[in-house]
Amino acid sequence: MTKAELIEDVSRAVEMSRKDSEVIVETIFESIVKSLRTGDKIEIRGFGSFRTRQRKARVGRNPKTGARVDVPAKKIPYFKPSKELKDLVNGTPEAEAAAAPPPPATFPPASPSSPATP
Repeated sequence: MTKAELIEDVSRAVEMSRKDSEVIVETIFESIVKSLRTGDKIEIRGFGSFRTRQRKARVGRNPKTGARVDVPAKKIPYFKPSKELKDLVNGTPEAEAAAAPPPPATFPPASPSSPATP
């Protein structure tokens, strides 16, 4: 799915204009990036969490020439999917049951012989 397809899906789901949906999607992405830049963790229950990981400096090799290259330390974004998301992607029965809306509550019919309480 591309960003344009995501915007289109949001537009259809909330019955908004494409422009308004684009603002919503852009704002969400900007918020995630801003939080990761400041070192915060983003946790979306039932979906997963975003955080940064620190990679150490290392010596790499240029694949074309074989020359040694110093690779500096850096932070990388990391996404860890939730158990619910993993189960939904894999199609396990527990996840499908959890994602389904609960059945409507049914009450036993009132019997004519029971007294009404005021």
